[in-house]
Amino acid sequence: MAGKMLKVTQIGSPIRRTKDQRATLIGLGLNRLNRSRVLPDTPEVRGMIARVQHMVVVESV
Repeated sequence: MAGKMLKVTQIGSPIRRTKDQRATLIGLGLNRLNRSRVLPDTPEVRGMIARVQHMVVVESV
């Protein structure tokens, strides 16, 4: 895997959130608290993170 990677960890619950925010978390591969995924640093992933920035923590890997 060439390029930068981001570690995204879910810290907020999707309960009482809109359907699009829940779908964005699922699209990122997150569906439980404290679950992490390592994802490529692309504009698409950055945009998804921006939509749910209040529920995730992002670290550079």
